[in-house]
Amino acid sequence: MDPLGNPFAPGAGSQPPELAGRDHILAQADIALQRVLLGKQDRSQIMLGLRGVGKTVLLNKIEQLAENHGHIASFVEAPEDLGLAQTLYPRMAQVLRRLSAMESAKARVVAGMRALRGFAVAFKIGPLEVSLPADPEPGVADSGLLEADLADLFVRIGEAARSAGKGWALIVDEVQYLRTEELAAVIVALHRASQRGLPVVFFGAGLPQVARLAGEAKSYAERLFTFFSVGALESVSAKQAIVEPIRAGGETITSAAADRIIRETQGYPYFLQEWGFQTWKLAQRSPISEDVVERATRMALEQLDNGFFRVRYDHLTAGERNYVRAMSQLGKGPYKTAEVAGIMKEKITALGPRRANIVKKGIIYSPGHGKLDFTVPLFDEFVRREASNLDSRT
Repeated sequence: MDPLGNPFAPGAGSQPPELAGRDHILAQADIALQRVLLGKQDRSQIMLGLRGVGKTVLLNKIEQLAENHGHIASFVEAPEDLGLAQTLYPRMAQVLRRLSAMESAKARVVAGMRALRGFAVAFKIGPLEVSLPADPEPGVADSGLLEADLADLFVRIGEAARSAGKGWALIVDEVQYLRTEELAAVIVALHRASQRGLPVVFFGAGLPQVARLAGEAKSYAERLFTFFSVGALESVSAKQAIVEPIRAGGETITSAAADRIIRETQGYPYFLQEWGFQTWKLAQRSPISEDVVERATRMALEQLDNGFFRVRYDHLTAGERNYVRAMSQLGKGPYKTAEVAGIMKEKITALGPRRANIVKKGIIYSPGHGKLDFTVPLFDEFVRREASNLDSRT
């Protein structure tokens, strides 16, 4: 089969050929975007899920929807080593620059620029180079308190956008990397803009613990956001994600072969793309049979072991690898911290710092008190394979 015609896209955040099983999330986003532009309030949205479930793909799609509806969309990835003020600053400046081209918004844009200039000084970000007059306005977004200053800026940007007949859609990936005070500042700013009826809306994505983190940051977060759980696709949608791209490429696959891919991948979108890619690559003709999928499975696992899984595993120290190996010995998660400690023959308290470091590295998370699980689907199987390979070499 033509390798150039391979329809599958196993890349980080790459748009799959068939975005199956997520229509309800996109429909809610589409409604929220339109309501905000009409001056009607709607909840901002946060998608929660493990790695490889397609959260970033959904954010990219929402960014397109936002621009199509008349929003200025700002897409950022929450960094692990840079403050939120520094991350958002250039995006907010970009929004104001785009709005400055509209005559009806010029006065509000100047007010926004002045606030942004004060913000830049307060947080030592550096001067804002724009052609519009933008001397700081004393007392606006210049206190150095992120929660207060970001709220001032969201209001100024929202007012400018409304004057231009536009909206502002702030889209943030990897929300779990925001510090508590940063997440609280975003929540307060969105709340203030919502209270003013301004066309500002937020879409975020992160690991499952983000809902808890948001609630801990501000108790009213659950009333401000709609949280969507994004997981593995159910069987019908998973099959659609495999069968439809192959059919669109002028080829076919047997039902047994498609079912085998779904079993191997457990319906996780990123893995569906990897298995689909390798299956197409190996197939000589239609219909694609189950024996092709069996060979593709070996190639897909090798690809994942050397890339998707490996890049995370290699971030762990020797002691941290011992910890995740102990987790994997318990089979599928979630895992009780006491049981992990039992396998390692150490006290739970003694393992606390090590566990915290692995959480910080984004490899594991806590789905509940005294419980842990991997943030990457099928990671336990990889760790067991890795341990088996290590044992065979020693």
